[in-house]
Amino acid sequence: MSATAMAATAVAAFSDFPVAGTRDATIYQGNHGAFQQKPWDRQTRVHLYTQFVMSSLLGVGAFVTFCILRPRWSKLYAARRKQRNAASRLPNLPKSFFGWIPVVWRITDDEVLESAGMDAYVMLSFFKFALRFLLVAFFFGVTIILPIHYKYTGKHGIPGWDDPGNGNNGTHNGTLWMRTDDKLETNPGYLWLYVVFSYVFTGLAVYLLIQETNKIITTRQRYLGSQTSTTDRTIRLSGVPPEMRTEEKIKDFIHGLQIGKVESVTLCQNWERLDMLMEERVDMIKKLERAWIEYTGYKKTKRVSDTLPLVRSHQRGASVASEEVAENSHLLSEEGNGPSQGSNTDRKRPTKRIWYGPFKLRSRKVDAIDYYEEKLRRLDEKILAARQMDYPPTAIAFVTMESLAAAQMVVQAILDPHPLQLLATLAPAPADVLWKNTYVPRQRRMFQSWSITVSIAFLTVFWSVLLLPVAYLLELETLHKVFPSLADMLARHSILKSFVQTTLPTLAISLLTVAVPYVYEWLSGHQGMMSRGEIELSLLSKNFFFSFFNLFLVFTVFGTASTFYGFWKNIRDAFKDATTIAFALATSLESFTRFYMNLIILQGLGLFPFKLLEIGSVIMYPINLLRAKTPRDFAEMTKPPMFSYGFSIPQTIFVFIICIVYSVFPSSWMISLGGLVYFGLGHFIYKYQLLYAMDHQQHSTGRAWPIICSRVFLGLIVFQLAMIGVLALRKAITRSLLLLPLLAVTVWFMYFFWHTYEPLMKFIALRSIDRSLLAADESSPSPSSVMSPPSGLDRDLLPIRIGGRDIGLRLKKYVNPSLILPLDGPWIPGRDNSTSLDESYFNHAHSAVSNGV
Repeated sequence: MSATAMAATAVAAFSDFPVAGTRDATIYQGNHGAFQQKPWDRQTRVHLYTQFVMSSLLGVGAFVTFCILRPRWSKLYAARRKQRNAASRLPNLPKSFFGWIPVVWRITDDEVLESAGMDAYVMLSFFKFALRFLLVAFFFGVTIILPIHYKYTGKHGIPGWDDPGNGNNGTHNGTLWMRTDDKLETNPGYLWLYVVFSYVFTGLAVYLLIQETNKIITTRQRYLGSQTSTTDRTIRLSGVPPEMRTEEKIKDFIHGLQIGKVESVTLCQNWERLDMLMEERVDMIKKLERAWIEYTGYKKTKRVSDTLPLVRSHQRGASVASEEVAENSHLLSEEGNGPSQGSNTDRKRPTKRIWYGPFKLRSRKVDAIDYYEEKLRRLDEKILAARQMDYPPTAIAFVTMESLAAAQMVVQAILDPHPLQLLATLAPAPADVLWKNTYVPRQRRMFQSWSITVSIAFLTVFWSVLLLPVAYLLELETLHKVFPSLADMLARHSILKSFVQTTLPTLAISLLTVAVPYVYEWLSGHQGMMSRGEIELSLLSKNFFFSFFNLFLVFTVFGTASTFYGFWKNIRDAFKDATTIAFALATSLESFTRFYMNLIILQGLGLFPFKLLEIGSVIMYPINLLRAKTPRDFAEMTKPPMFSYGFSIPQTIFVFIICIVYSVFPSSWMISLGGLVYFGLGHFIYKYQLLYAMDHQQHSTGRAWPIICSRVFLGLIVFQLAMIGVLALRKAITRSLLLLPLLAVTVWFMYFFWHTYEPLMKFIALRSIDRSLLAADESSPSPSSVMSPPSGLDRDLLPIRIGGRDIGLRLKKYVNPSLILPLDGPWIPGRDNSTSLDESYFNHAHSAVSNGV
């Protein structure tokens, strides 16, 4: 949804903002201060109130639609509340039209933490930090900044009202453009405003950021210091030398450090063959199930009243509660009444053509069910044999200590004097580990990581280079230089001109912004990271880099060029001299006010409420329904939609940076007001989604906060460079130089913050560990089972999924699931084997432990 929001904003962007350097597509004529529009650019501009009305209509329509559908489709819009034990602690939402709003509003931070974990708590904390900053910025913007700008420049801060050629005729003293020589006003006294408020807003942002960071650190230390879970007591040991690659030697090594006792050691092995067999078995199960469905003629026609209304139920008058019981207790049978309701055994058994002989030139038809069952039986024999084999050990091990304090001391210490050897890091949750990457050699993982990082950096610039000439070509002023006849024809046909200037650029940016984040997600999955949580954090950084580079730097710093060569020249100069960035920012920012204001209004008022509707899930539901054939396929459709921090957080950081950069300009009050609406609605909508609607399993215990802070500091640096450029272009050199110490202090403080606060967001301080809980845990017998039933918020005990649905057991120890997953049979209509599934899994896990797996 965030990518779609970026794409939709292009409608306003390309219809309203001029190419930097074209001065709003006007020509200065003579020395009388009059600006005359070109003939092909006479058009009615989309005013700000039009954008506001359109966005409000979109947002209100989406919100009202959600209020209507929420009680009807509760299995979609309250999926997490129905399926996650942690969410069951939350208050029930009334089914009234607006009654759910005050209930969600009153949910406290402690309830968010207890139900959704540290990641949701951190994300919502960023919204509250942004709201506090923007509230103060809006106050100063209305009471001080706007009156001063209006007194000395005549600017209201409203795009369109202050533009040259829009009724002002360049007569205001101190406007952006001078009336006589087309240069900026030089050194007026009001420019002290930029100096003073650069210090004020930088200090305010740093103060609020430190305040929120201290709160998050305190909460995180208290939250994790009271945990005694397996993940909190486990470290990942990488770079294990060949002579130490046994579990006994690793255990003796840790004991020799005299830090604490080791509970268990899991030395990773090269399980590639076993993992490939398990993946092949999953495919074979699906083929066998589809063959059975073809034979039985199974069709799922049952629909509970709170699911999407795309499959009608033939039963009338049945209560919702009884239907839910039937749906859950007879998942594999149609209507829950045995095979007679959903199967026809008189059907002809399906067949499959197999090829054999020399060069596979001969073929014959065989019974498909018997064929797949035999293939499955042989695979099971291979898997059972593979589980008993010994595999070469790798350089990675998971070491679980008996106490949380011992694990923290190990992970915060240097264990070995040799570089890249015996490195201790925090371990991801057992079910979050990507086991296929544990047996990839370090050199290969490093090569994958760096090569993909370089590729993403190159692709970001490459796609911008492809998009920028298109944007310039679609501006009629530039188009007239290349194709005069085409530009004149478009000027005569307003509808065609609107299509060329609005629809075509929107289509180009839509394809880019929708596709690129998913490409980055796919590339991140191939960097050799050890857990899905690490991929999520990496995706957050990559998507922010894409948004910041393409929607800010390209449009402002690099976009001031009007030719392809000029674009590359600006990039080269920007990396050679930082003053180029400052001058480009100062030259372009005011002309792009309309673009960024429309972006914030459209995304905040218009598109944020659409997130509640989960349009993607609604659109994919009929598609998945048409593709679903087996009971397993239908069970997959009941999963809650996944919330991705890597897709949602970068957009909000980008919007906040825009608000910072424009905080001293004449339009600061309007940007701040739009930001208040954006972050106010965003906080409430994301709060509902994280608590009730969407699942989010990659828990990184709030590790996104240091990434957010570093991007906020980046925004402050860009803001200060812009102010330096504004003052320098107005030849207020002394005032410009007075901002250099602020820039230097900000860079230094960012370095200080990273080395002082970041470790507390990564590790648990020994003083924060609750010793009473440790003593109670040591007095109780140590759990020996691999599985445990879920209890409350298991931030690191993610549910194991078998056959596409959660079972009541969770992975508790570090073991490759391929070694312990039960070899269950296919889901066949009329057979309810859910109980036997759970029991077989539980028994198999216990037998695996007793056999020393």
